[in-house]
Amino acid sequence: MMKNQRETLVCSLLFVVLKMVMNTKLYNHPPYGGRLMELPSSYCLSWRLAVETSNIQGWRTVPIQCLHDVEVYMLGGQYFSDLNLIVEHMNSYIDEIVLSHDGLDAWVLDVDDTCLSNVFYYKGKRFGCDPYDPQAFKEWASRGISLAIPPILQLFQKLIERGFKVFLITGRDETMFEQPTLRNLHFQGFFGFERLILRSEAYKGQSGIIYKSELRRKLVEQGYRIWGNEGDQWSDLHGQYVGNRTFKLPNPMYSVP
Repeated sequence: MMKNQRETLVCSLLFVVLKMVMNTKLYNHPPYGGRLMELPSSYCLSWRLAVETSNIQGWRTVPIQCLHDVEVYMLGGQYFSDLNLIVEHMNSYIDEIVLSHDGLDAWVLDVDDTCLSNVFYYKGKRFGCDPYDPQAFKEWASRGISLAIPPILQLFQKLIERGFKVFLITGRDETMFEQPTLRNLHFQGFFGFERLILRSEAYKGQSGIIYKSELRRKLVEQGYRIWGNEGDQWSDLHGQYVGNRTFKLPNPMYSVP
């Protein structure tokens, strides 16, 4: 009797160990001299969840172990599935709003990786595994070839049709990127927004939270009611005057403080 119980226990332990081994991947990790690092296959799923919920803050690059995971997420369909679910809830919320007749019902959107996708730029940067390269991104943004994110473009068009005043607020430099960004937005179908607001000299050096809070404050002081505020970064949605509701879009490729 005892022998059978011991054999059953050993078999159970072996099964657990075997399962752990099967769910573990080996990765080359260049910063540590090319040694192999073992991580469970679920690690990158957990990492992305922690990033999206802002439980991991101040991160600079995607862990090299998660390169394939982020690539598959962004290009394999799950990213758009997540976006579509968020947009579905935004549409339901918009349908419930009764607009006034004074033209002051507003909606705020970020630009990069909210209206326009930079996924093909980040593909060349190993989906965020490489450190941020300011000069390379300036060259990319100056070309004005980013593609619209289809679910957000459709939502934007609905907002315009419903009569919202839509403000696009971006951290892009006003002097350098105003015209390329306008051309890019128009070429991708973003017409009818109330204003595109870029970072002027007065806001250089400020964090995204402080900068965007100040711009939203000015809108509120002008009488606008911000019904919705959406962006791919928590810095788009934190701070003051964030609006009646905020909507965080997924982005595991980079973090803007």
